[in-house]
Amino acid sequence: MKVQKLRRRFGGIGDLVTELAKFGTVGSIAFLVDIGVYNALRFTVMEAHPIGAKVVSVFVATVFSWIGSRHWTFKHKTTRPPAREFVWFATINAGGLLIAAVCLYVSHYVLGFTSKLDDNISGNVIGLILGTAFRYLMYKFLLYRMPARRIASSEEPVESLD
Repeated sequence: MKVQKLRRRFGGIGDLVTELAKFGTVGSIAFLVDIGVYNALRFTVMEAHPIGAKVVSVFVATVFSWIGSRHWTFKHKTTRPPAREFVWFATINAGGLLIAAVCLYVSHYVLGFTSKLDDNISGNVIGLILGTAFRYLMYKFLLYRMPARRIASSEEPVESLD
C-alpha cells in the first residue's frame, strides 16, 4: 500500500521532530539555568568578570543538560558508559561555550559594547544560537549516533514510491 510506503519513507521525520522537541525543551531549561546563574554572578560576586561568570553559568547548565539529554532526549541512543559520555558531552559543550565566549569577547572588548544588556545579547542570544546549533549537530552526529550494527538491525528496507 502507498500509505505503508510513505510511513517507511517519512516515519523518521516524526522521530526527528520528537527528538528536536525534546532537545529544545532540555535546552530551554538549560538556557534559563545559564541565564539565571550568569546574571546572579554578574550582578553580585563577579560583576567585573563577565567571561568568568559565563564559564561558571555554562558549566552548571551543562551538567543539567547532560542529565536531560542522556535520560530523555537521546536515551534510545545512549551507548557509552556514563563517565565517558559526560567527558564527550562536556567537550562538545566547551565548544559551545567557546562560541558564546568569543561572541561576548568581541562585543565587550573589541567593539566596546560593555553594558550588562550588551553582554547578555552577545553572550546569551547570539552566542547561544550559534552554540546551540553546534551542540545539536555534535550530539546527533558524534556523541549519540547509533553504532552501525544497531542501525542495520533497526531499519527496514525502504521501497520505492514509484
